[in-house]
Amino acid sequence: MKKVTHNINRLLISSMLLSIPFVTLAEQSKDKLFNGTFSGFVEIGTDYVFRGESEVADGDIPAVKASFTWTHEEGYYAGVFSATNKFDSTPDIRAVLAPYIGKFGTFGNSDISYNVFLYHYTYPGVDDMDYTELWMKVAKDFGPVKIELEVTPTLNDWFGVDGWSGVNYAVHPSKTFENGITLSGSLGYQDLSGEGAQGWTHWNLGLSKDFYGLNIDVRYHDTDVDSSHKVYGSEQGQRIFNERFVFSVSKAF
Repeated sequence: MKKVTHNINRLLISSMLLSIPFVTLAEQSKDKLFNGTFSGFVEIGTDYVFRGESEVADGDIPAVKASFTWTHEEGYYAGVFSATNKFDSTPDIRAVLAPYIGKFGTFGNSDISYNVFLYHYTYPGVDDMDYTELWMKVAKDFGPVKIELEVTPTLNDWFGVDGWSGVNYAVHPSKTFENGITLSGSLGYQDLSGEGAQGWTHWNLGLSKDFYGLNIDVRYHDTDVDSSHKVYGSEQGQRIFNERFVFSVSKAF
């Protein structure tokens, strides 16, 4: 037990130290570099859920996320995302590091916005699981509600599995009330094709609000993964796809 606790504490400290350069550089964002500015983001939560899946093995390790982005005044941007990560089936993985590059803006003079970016998932310590996705999003305000649509295909083998490919389809509605509370959610389907592959439906719903420069978020996550699922039907697989509430605190710089 002492060894496990020591490893978890060391991982938490390492993850927080990783975010320090992001914060330091973000504080200098008033100065432009190549007509662009820097920003950062740090989050600590009870879990890290991505498309319905716990990325930290159902809370076995602390859920810490951070990102650092350079954004050009014309909407081009590049950055890197990092988070604690654990898969029981691949014990060597303890983190994910994901560089990205993209462009956001609006279509002409319309109020329809877009965000398109390449996102490359890498897992330090493991060489054959890296893969890339192309995220494509459009959004529009419909009076009090904002609707964002997402289509995100993989550009190579999903998690390095030969012949497997995926496309995530999702809709993300949100509404911010006069008191500053935002109600937001997501309904999506992670399509997965290839021999022995099977997709799943995922959804979440939560409330968030800014308090003294921090964003507090409470969110419910669930999926339709059960014992019949070809990929995650095992007891271990269902554990990371179980319904859960996640509490997180984040800070943007």
